[in-house]
Amino acid sequence: MAPDAEELSEGDPADAVLENARRKAAAANAPDALVIGCDTDVAVDGRALGKPADEAAAREFLELLSGCSHEVLSGLVLLGPEPNRIREGVARTVVTFRTLGREELDRYLSSDEWRERAGGYAIQGLGSTLAERIEGDLSNVIGLPLALLLELAPELAP
Repeated sequence: MAPDAEELSEGDPADAVLENARRKAAAANAPDALVIGCDTDVAVDGRALGKPADEAAAREFLELLSGCSHEVLSGLVLLGPEPNRIREGVARTVVTFRTLGREELDRYLSSDEWRERAGGYAIQGLGSTLAERIEGDLSNVIGLPLALLLELAPELAP
């Protein structure tokens, strides 16, 4: 379910994604279930980028990320299933982009894959061609840090 929760967009990026995950998990209002709240963002030099509002903003984000490393941060919060049980953490992955030319940016932006994506890209799609290197959990960059999830809830492992 997609919870209706007001998200923070200011402050320390790691603190913000964790608080946003808390808000999303709490908004689910499912007291007898295991609820997973997650929020992912892209940070450059300590500043969260969020999701681009339009194509011009997506271009600006991708130009900023071009040829550089950035952090992908995901806050993960598990509530329940027992009353008052809370588990939480933040996953960090470093992604380094290749230097991107204008034609490559134009092609990527025309795909519309950047829409509703933190940092303006989706690593699991065409965005994978933008990256030169990933240090850490790929699933974190996709949007659900599985290594952290299993660390917090080992009972979910097969």
